[in-house]
Amino acid sequence: MTRIGVISDTHGRVHPRVFELFAGVDHILHAGDIGAEEVLIDLRAIAPVTAVRGNVDELRDCAGYPAEAALTVGSVRIHVVHQVDPVLQRLRSGTFAAPVPDVVVFGHSHKGTVERVDGVLLFNPGSAGPRRFKLVPSVGRLTVDRGKVIPELIALEPGEDPGAGSGRREASAAV
Repeated sequence: MTRIGVISDTHGRVHPRVFELFAGVDHILHAGDIGAEEVLIDLRAIAPVTAVRGNVDELRDCAGYPAEAALTVGSVRIHVVHQVDPVLQRLRSGTFAAPVPDVVVFGHSHKGTVERVDGVLLFNPGSAGPRRFKLVPSVGRLTVDRGKVIPELIALEPGEDPGAGSGRREASAAV
């Protein structure tokens, strides 16, 4: 079993609760809008990190990170991006370079999302940065166990619902 911490849209800061929520994870995925290299330094103190740049990172010290990253955990293929729409277009048109991922992790919208589209699990942990709009700051975890993926959205402030206002959410899904 592999536990993966998933974070996005930190915009230059790591919420103090992230350290507690990611304790014991084997790997961390950052889906862009990092905001400052210090964020990744802090996260690397917890576990190895795979990060992609977001639109906020284009002109900052995180501009050198790739726009997309792919990794395999067990037999599960995970693709990490900041904005999901271009990936969805490639998946739907059949132009996604093989192999097609089992999971796409993304950010940008600040809305926690667990959704299945054309057999692919789409997972957005929400925003772990400062609260924007009426969205609840959140992170996520993916548990990969014998080829199955169990996604989880977690509010950074206790007592809040990480799916509130997201419009798209499933309680759980498995690949």
